[in-house]
Amino acid sequence: MADKVKKIALLTGGGDCPGLNAVIRAVTRTAILKYGYEVIGYKYGYKGLYNNDIVPLDLNAVSGILHRGGTILYSSNKDNLFNYLVEENGETVYRDVSDVAVENLKKENVDVLVAIGGDGTLTSARDFARKGVKVIGVPKTIDNDLAATETTFGFYSALDVATDALDRLHTTAESHHRVMILEVMGRNAGWIALRSGIAGSADVILIPEIPYNINKIADKIKERGREGKPFTIIVVAEGAKPKGGDVVVQRIVSDSPDPIRLGGIGNKLAFDLEQMISDHEIRNTVLGHLQRGGNTSTYDRILSTRYGVAAVDLIHEGRFGNMVCLKSDKMCFEHLENVIGQVKLVDPESEIVKTARSIGISFGD
Repeated sequence: MADKVKKIALLTGGGDCPGLNAVIRAVTRTAILKYGYEVIGYKYGYKGLYNNDIVPLDLNAVSGILHRGGTILYSSNKDNLFNYLVEENGETVYRDVSDVAVENLKKENVDVLVAIGGDGTLTSARDFARKGVKVIGVPKTIDNDLAATETTFGFYSALDVATDALDRLHTTAESHHRVMILEVMGRNAGWIALRSGIAGSADVILIPEIPYNINKIADKIKERGREGKPFTIIVVAEGAKPKGGDVVVQRIVSDSPDPIRLGGIGNKLAFDLEQMISDHEIRNTVLGHLQRGGNTSTYDRILSTRYGVAAVDLIHEGRFGNMVCLKSDKMCFEHLENVIGQVKLVDPESEIVKTARSIGISFGD
């Protein structure tokens, strides 16, 4: 089977993140230089696959993109071809249009589809595999919450941005004796908040896995004041919530596979603390999409390259229907059927959480 492969296609789906271009580059260069495959890309994720919107990928096309964030193939996080919004008789309705995508792959003589993305993108990859399409998945998320792999590319780039932001907030917090809150991404996982909080010398880290008590946070701020430190740095994950409470939802995007958009916990936390502490000004900063942008970190450039090379090696070996994984710092693979919906969360009893507690960081509990 594998020796019949002549042409492969790539697409990037879901939210963008640093490292996507590095994967595209690694897949393309490995496919051409090592195995002699022809390579094309579908623009705008699965939407491009539906519209047959393709771009040739050769060595020139991927030259100079290793360090660049974003994706030269562009992306979309709303296009599930198994439940796709189309217009019929003047009305918009959801239809399974996956057969159109399959026919487009055949029309372009594509032997294997490499889908680079998070849980939604990989779910569709699995569903296409069930329809007989030869698929290889490459995991991507800055949240680092995919259980099948130890680290996803983009995470450490986002971590660097969050840590730098905390470093910058320290100077203004200390100058004005303020409580500075930094809200970071992560959805329902606290990896960005936890690791940037440790690296950025935060005093309080609030993550979804450890519901907080607002009184404990106030106590920490007052304790620091008694110690002669009249400022406090708090990093809070967007999915953090108080004990007995719920997450703060910024908005609902009804036509998205992941309709709930978290956000606003930093402002809520600032408001709640202002009711309890009168001798400190409290400011909140939402880091937002800055975590997704900019150049790719050194670590992610290397990790992305490893993912890309491993994906093409799987194609050569005929191991279709699998996702490339990193385990014990070695590239391996897991079947797509086994990785969908498997979320990796922070263990409140883990060594890294205990490390943070040991140096005096509060988790608000």
